[in-house]
Amino acid sequence: MKSCSCTCHNCSHGYCIDNVPVFKDLPMEVKEGIMESSDHKVYDKGQIIFSPGDRVDYLFVVNKGKVKLSKISAMGKEQILKILEVGDFAGELALFKDTVLTNFAEAMEKTEICIIKKQKIHEIIMERPEIALKFLEKYTERIHRSEDLIEQIGLREVEQRIANYLVSEVEKNNISIKNKEYIINLPVTKSVLASMLGTSKETLSRKLSLLQDEGFIRLEGQRKIIITDLEGLRDLQ
Repeated sequence: MKSCSCTCHNCSHGYCIDNVPVFKDLPMEVKEGIMESSDHKVYDKGQIIFSPGDRVDYLFVVNKGKVKLSKISAMGKEQILKILEVGDFAGELALFKDTVLTNFAEAMEKTEICIIKKQKIHEIIMERPEIALKFLEKYTERIHRSEDLIEQIGLREVEQRIANYLVSEVEKNNISIKNKEYIINLPVTKSVLASMLGTSKETLSRKLSLLQDEGFIRLEGQRKIIITDLEGLRDLQ
């Protein structure tokens, strides 16, 4: 990890505060105050940003790069909970109560993190209570994602999980149609995707090949998946 005494005015990818939807409507003078009191750290690929047991009283904001949030079982199996990208943040629960982190956060590539202190966010919330509601909305979204992950792993077969992921990628990214086909370039490796879906890389590869044989998708290279039967995938969910 590389750290500096600079504030987030010095981030190479712009001001982190401008990337976070929760803060986007704040007046410029408020944003300036946040940036002046924030720290900036750089992590190389594979470096751990925080671990279970760490106590924090600040918000981590991804200003550049990607961060993997995961849990490791007693048997050493990794379950990826979420991939944080530019503008995403972690640690919001620590803003409202003393807490101990239960997840790992690892840089997936060279990553810049802005660290905003709890006290500063409390000052903003006292002046603008609607910010607290926005944090609550984001936290509710994360609870919903966690419940969905539990349902996926506990109640759905691997084929259903893959189908659900592919359909979700089409819907959330507004992927365009070419010759009635949807082209998805996976944002992560198949190893990472397998962990996100609660399975092994070998099982994922086998099930993708099966979906290809059944005419739902076509595989090209390591990360390109072309959906040839979107409605069929929806029926599999």
